[in-house]
Amino acid sequence: MTARRPDEAGLIARYFRPLATAPGAAMLLDDAATLPHAYGCELVVTTDALIAGEHFFAEDPPDAIARKALRVNLSDLAAKAARPVGYLVTLALTDDWEPDWLDSFAEGLAIDQEEFGLSLFGGDTVRTPGPFFVSITAFGHAPEGQAPRRTGAAPGQRIYVTGTIGDAALGLKLRQDERLELAWDLRRAEKERLLDRYLLPEPRLALIEAVATYAAASMDVSDGLVGDAEKLAGASKVALAIDAARVPLSDAARRAVESDPSAFAIAVTGGDDYELLLTVDPDDAEGFEAEAAAVSVAVTDIGVVIEGEGVTIERQGRAVPLGRTSFSHF
Repeated sequence: MTARRPDEAGLIARYFRPLATAPGAAMLLDDAATLPHAYGCELVVTTDALIAGEHFFAEDPPDAIARKALRVNLSDLAAKAARPVGYLVTLALTDDWEPDWLDSFAEGLAIDQEEFGLSLFGGDTVRTPGPFFVSITAFGHAPEGQAPRRTGAAPGQRIYVTGTIGDAALGLKLRQDERLELAWDLRRAEKERLLDRYLLPEPRLALIEAVATYAAASMDVSDGLVGDAEKLAGASKVALAIDAARVPLSDAARRAVESDPSAFAIAVTGGDDYELLLTVDPDDAEGFEAEAAAVSVAVTDIGVVIEGEGVTIERQGRAVPLGRTSFSHF
């Protein structure tokens, strides 16, 4: 028997009031919330919307959809050296939503709230003819004056990325075409890694102190490494020279590229990495790498900031053909 669906007030009380753990959230009984102040810090705000069929598959587990929606915002906070405080969530539900689905969605948020130490502060619920979408606005505190912008890159600085690049984009391709598992000669564990990285990004919040201390410019990689590097280069009015051979690939992504060289273009231009892209002064590189190692976040030096404009990505002195450079909604 299908569980009875509550009205909007009941929906908020059942699924979201338990997530409003901070005093300023007022148990979601008010029209607005208050955020705690942190001495010596400034407030960092970011927002992202995820739409079924565009940013996730409608059949994905609802807890994973919720966690991805929250984590893509936490990735933006990490890029600005901001410690998460809380978030707002807006849900546009289709007429066929089910209580069990929303139970799982709320549980996903609860899991990540506990892991990353933040609270729900409010939001909104609306009805839509479709598709379902979720929008999250996240808040964090960064040390005053130490949130690195995209505008801080300067010639001579080293270019770093965290983690590995391209797993999520390759995972999306696998979801769209299962034949690629054979074409890329993937082992089962390698296939699962690529699929998991698309489904659930890993925000690099452990690195925020190092970002605050060492990053001259910083952003997260959401629309593809090359395309986001172009955004950073444009904001700073410099050029970024990337060595393709130094772009960090997981074993799964490397196997795909070795089997199909065109997969490299997918890896460096596809979206959903949610790694950090930073520039660091050469004199600070050793300290940055040491601090990253101390918190167990892999960082890789992939190139250098130079005078000029745009992004070059070369292998042994020859430009790597890419086609498009990033994901775009428009």
